[in-house]
Amino acid sequence: MKRLAVLFLLAFTFFAAAAVAVANPFKSKIITGTDSTLTISVPDDHFLKITNFTQEGGTDRAVVEVTLSGADPEDVGTANVLAATRIDLSTGANSLNFPEISNRVVVTGPATVKVRPVTGATLFISYKKELNIGEGGGGAGITPVPIISPSPIFFSPTPTPTPTPGF
Repeated sequence: MKRLAVLFLLAFTFFAAAAVAVANPFKSKIITGTDSTLTISVPDDHFLKITNFTQEGGTDRAVVEVTLSGADPEDVGTANVLAATRIDLSTGANSLNFPEISNRVVVTGPATVKVRPVTGATLFISYKKELNIGEGGGGAGITPVPIISPSPIFFSPTPTPTPTPGF
C-alpha cells in the first residue's frame, strides 16, 4: 500500500510540473484587412516575446508598433519595432527576390503593443506574454542553493611553534 501511495505521489508531481511548464503557451492571431487593430497590454512586471510576424498580400508593409509608458519621461514614446516578413515573393515581379529573414523581438513592460491591419493583406503573429522573474542582477532567476556537507569537518587550531635555544 505504501508503494502505491509513493507511485501516485510521484505521478502527481510529474503532472503538476508539466502543467506549470505549459502555463504560458504561445498565442497566434490572424489579422485580415477588415479586422480591428490587435492591441496587447504588457504590464510593468511582464515582457512580450514575438517570434513570428508574417504578411501575405497587400502593398503596404505591416509593422509592430510599441508605445512605452514608463514613469521616467525618457522611457515614454512610440516606435515601430518589427516589420512583417513577406511570404508571397515566389510569383510575379518579386520572384527573383531573395527570401526574407524573420526576426524576433522582446518588449518589456509597461508598454502597449499594436498591430494595425493592412488593406488586402493577411497577417499572422505568434507571441507569448511572460512574467519577468529574472530582474535584478543577471542571474536569470536562478536561486543559489547552499551545499551542506553530510559529515561536519572540525578544524583544530594552528599549532604554535615553540622556540628552541640556539647553539
